[in-house]
Amino acid sequence: MARLSIGELAERSGVAPSALRYYESQRLIESTRSEGGQRRFTRETLRRVSFIRVAQQVGLSLDEIRDALHSLPEKRTPTEKDWQELSASWRPRLDAQIGLLERLRDRLDSCIGCGCLSLKACHLLNPEDEVGEHGPGPRHLIEEP
Repeated sequence: MARLSIGELAERSGVAPSALRYYESQRLIESTRSEGGQRRFTRETLRRVSFIRVAQQVGLSLDEIRDALHSLPEKRTPTEKDWQELSASWRPRLDAQIGLLERLRDRLDSCIGCGCLSLKACHLLNPEDEVGEHGPGPRHLIEEP
């Protein structure tokens, strides 16, 4: 079975060799070594790296991705069915993230929800700094209305 060098895997996946070495150090992907000590990856690793890239694009941390990949039998590359099951388990987290992005999009042009009271025409008004009682940061945006 032909194996890919780190350069070939980087070219095919669009991921820098340094990131691939990092993924390997984090036990997200595995390689074997050639007689000359060079990393060699199975072709399945390309699908695994694609899975990692997609999961990162939707905002999952490497810890979450690692947990998902390690939940698979024999550390194999995810199948379509596996992806459906894993993505379904992430749906509540993604829905919350989408909600936050929508609130940010809809309110950012007039207020960032910081509760600073410095805007004279703030439609969110925060008299007596009531929002500060709910915690630090942009509470109007990070909390559901």
